[in-house]
Parts: sequence; structure tokens; C-alpha cells
Amino acid sequence: MNIKEEIKKDIYNILKDQVQLEDIIIEKPKDKKMGDYAIPCFQFSKILKKNPIDIANTIKENIPTSKYQKIEVVGGYLNIFLEKKVIVSSTLNRIMTELDHYGSNDIGKGKNIVVEYSSPNIAKPFGIGHLRSTVIGEALKNIYLKNGYQVYSLNFLGDYGTQFGKVMYAYITWGDEQKVKENPTQELKNLYVKFHEEAKKDPALEEEGRKWFRRLEEKDEEAIGLWSWFKEESLKDFKKTYHILGTTEFNDYNGESYYKDKAYDVINLLEKKDLLEESQGAKVVNIGEDIIPALIQKSDGTSIYITRDLAAYIDRLEKYKFDEILYVVGNEQALHFEQIKRVLNKLGYQSDKLKYINFGLLLQNGKKMSTRGGTSLNLQELLDSAMNLARKYIEEKNPTLENKDEVSKMIGVGAVIFNDLKNYRTNDIEFNLEETLSFTGNTGPYVQYTNTRINSLLEHYTSSNIDYDRIELNEYIWNVIIDLYEFPEIIQKSRAEYDPSELAKYLLNLSSDYNKLYASVKMLNEEENKTNFYLVLSKCSGIVLTEGMRLLGIKMPNKM
Repeated sequence: MNIKEEIKKDIYNILKDQVQLEDIIIEKPKDKKMGDYAIPCFQFSKILKKNPIDIANTIKENIPTSKYQKIEVVGGYLNIFLEKKVIVSSTLNRIMTELDHYGSNDIGKGKNIVVEYSSPNIAKPFGIGHLRSTVIGEALKNIYLKNGYQVYSLNFLGDYGTQFGKVMYAYITWGDEQKVKENPTQELKNLYVKFHEEAKKDPALEEEGRKWFRRLEEKDEEAIGLWSWFKEESLKDFKKTYHILGTTEFNDYNGESYYKDKAYDVINLLEKKDLLEESQGAKVVNIGEDIIPALIQKSDGTSIYITRDLAAYIDRLEKYKFDEILYVVGNEQALHFEQIKRVLNKLGYQSDKLKYINFGLLLQNGKKMSTRGGTSLNLQELLDSAMNLARKYIEEKNPTLENKDEVSKMIGVGAVIFNDLKNYRTNDIEFNLEETLSFTGNTGPYVQYTNTRINSLLEHYTSSNIDYDRIELNEYIWNVIIDLYEFPEIIQKSRAEYDPSELAKYLLNLSSDYNKLYASVKMLNEEENKTNFYLVLSKCSGIVLTEGMRLLGIKMPNKM
């Protein structure tokens, strides 16, 4: 049990006949001089029919004070000062023992989680729009694993639809096999663009595209061969991008095409349960007066995106027996997923297992970054620009550094990922390459630089023997200690709220507190006990920073 839980339990034991454990809120005072934790007693006033100051005093008089250094009542708040030296030694000893396992727990033991994320479209370059899904999904997967869950990652590729008939016709008419092999997704996109340019001159080409897609649906051997090749070549390209981003291998890449036949099983099931209604020749499910009906089957008898998503949910539930399935997709998909949940409810499935992990847009100068619209770089170009700028900074600041290319990649790619994850996912994000790669402020390079500062100090590390009774604590030391102590709680909170930004903001705060400590004291001095303490504190800070960044999908250079 951690200290916050102990405080809650102590207060509950005093007020248990009148309040619930979940009613007890513990905050961190903005002014750290007001205490380590504060319990607002205003929420108890309505229940107890008492003044919050009187309630706070009642708690103070009855709480086991031997656990805490000091307890104060200030304006309806119960401010608690912790017994610092006990926490200092226990926290540092625990981290030194557990190392990068520190913060791990078994909350999710025996539970299965599925995370669907990234999901680019084949026959197109990996777009900017798929960056957020990829990095948020990867971070959530890592955080769930840290919390003891069994996690399955799925990449629901966009690999089905009329556009692929157009690409097939374009390739047969104008394509060059060698060009596709050399640069698959870009060349296939070029062919798709050429198709539309030519179709403007000759509208009959649209029907040629539809014919090729029908051939694919009818399992024509040539069409399947081309489509399979396009998919294979696209995946090779995507995996190069995943390698640069540090994204781990997915458990499967089954896209829309995998569920095209299974979608008709869903339609049959809906018919069997008498849930389908006809609307202008199409088939829909009415799912409530407050929401438009879910279109299940078009008038020509074909399934649509929602039907394939329903089929995917049912198939994955049978395959993975999941406790939760997370769909990491954009804010604009809110209606789609609400429709899915309601249809699942009507089919008798537990739709509360479906978690819609929505996210906002990536903006540049206040406008949506769009590869298609030509208003931005594509993702590979963006990552290349970040790595090149990082390399330029290294040449300026540390021209003799070894492994410059490798370090440039860690800094550049890490900066792009961190810039995304430090923001709450539903917010739109403004992207500025220079600011993202700054070594000061709320950036990934700032956290990485803090860690390299620690690594430099640890070259002097020789012993973890410390007499804690002789250590004089100050606010800078204590701020770092309490940060380190709270890392396991942050791991749990990030998972519970599906929010990697909790972890990213924590790492920025720890970096800031460590750097303030570094600037305020002489880490290496003539007193061995004090030096050992500062180096152990530094080592523990480095362990937590490195593990935290790993969970976000970011590597830490030893030097930069």
C-alpha cells in the first residue's frame, strides 16, 4: 500500500460511518510549503452537515500522527507533511533493487487487452494522420504491459475498397514493376493520382476502376495477385517507418479485406434477430431516437465500413477473449463508434468493453497537416527533417560525439513522439519543428539531456552505502524524492485514464526538479556519504526517466 492509500484508509477509519472511501480526495498543494498532500474537507460538509474546518480538525485529532511529520488545518484543508527520511531511504532502496522493474505491478494479471492502432492505408505513403494513432497506441500498449496485462496489438490496415480497383487499372495501364519495387507506396500513390487525372479527360475510366474492384471481390486470380503484391510491398514500406519510430511488431495486420466475408455473417445475425429495417433500398438498424440509424448494407447489397468493424469486434472477442479493446482513432469517429456500441448492445454483446481512445489533429500554423492536400511533409519527410535538425544541433554543441547518426535518430524521432504524447490526446497539437527539438522547455530533448547529465555524473559512482541519518534534506532533494516515489502511481493513473500525457508531464516535472537540485548543490564533494547519496539519487532518477521514456516509445542516448 502506498502513502496516499494509507492516508485515505486512516481518514476512512475516522469517518467510515458517514463517507465512502472514494469520497476522499487527495491533492498536491500548488505551494509545496503547504504540505506534501492536502485533503479538501469541503466535499464532506454536505454529508456531515458540518463546517469543513471543523471536519479537518476532527480528522487531525484522530489520525495516527506517528506516521506523519506534521499535520495542519488551513482553511478547510487538512495538510499533511510526510516523514521524509523514511520515504527517502525506502524509495531509493526500492529503485536500486527493482531497477527498470520499478513501477511494474500485477493489476492486470489474468486480463487480456487488445489495442487497435496505426492502421495506415496500403498503396499510399504512411501519412501524417496516422502518426498520432501510432505513437498513442504504442505508448498505451507499453503502459498496459507495465501494469501486468496481456496485450495484443492489431494493425487494421485500410486495404479494401474501390480505390484499389483504380490502382490496379492504373498499374496495368501505366505501371512499372521496378519503380513499384524501389518505392512502393509513393509509386502506387502516383499511379492513383494519374488515374484521376486521366479520368477527368475520360470519365469512362471510373467504370474500369469499378470493374477491377469487382474482379477483386469475385476473387479473380489476377486481381488478387496484384492486390496481394500491393499489400506486401506497402507493408515493407510501413515496417521501415515503424522501425524508425521504434514501434514494436503487431500481433496481426488483418485489415478490412479480412472481414469482408465475415461482415455478411453479421448481416445474417442482425436479420435473424429481426433488427434490420429497409431504408431507401439499404438496410439499417435503428439504435435510438437521439442518433441516426446505423447503415449496415448498401442498396446494392455490399457491406460497408461499420459492418466490417462489427465483424472485427466479434472475431477478436472470440480469438483474444479480451477484457477491453481499445480503438485509437481520431475525434471525428465519435458517431461511428457510438453506433457500433449500440448495435453490439442490440446483438447482446457487452459494448462497455469497447473503449474509443480518440485524439485530435496535428496542426501546422493552426491548420490541419495534410499530405493529401500538399500542405505538409509526409511522415517520412517529417522524421527525416527532425533527425537532420538534431544532427545539426549535435554538430554545433558536441562535434566530437560518437555515433552521431544513431543519437540524431534518438533525439529527432524522440522529439516528434514526445511532442505528441505530452499533450492530452483529445486536444489538437500545433507542430513546430524547431520548438519540438529545443533542449530547453517542455520537450523530449530536455528529458534526454537531463539523463545524459546524470550519466556524466555516474562516471564517478562507486558505492550505494549511505548513512541516511546524516543526510540533511532540503526542498530540492525532497521534490525529486517525492517525484520518484510517485512513479508507480503515475503508471497506474496513465493506464486508468488511457492517457500517456500523464506520464510525459511527470517526466518533464522530474527532469525540472532534478535540474534544480543539480544547480543548487555540489553533487561531487569532499564528504563521501553526501556524494554517495547524490549519486544514488541521480542513478535512481536516471532509471525512472529512462523507463518512463521507454514506455512512451522513446530511446535515451547515453551522451548527446
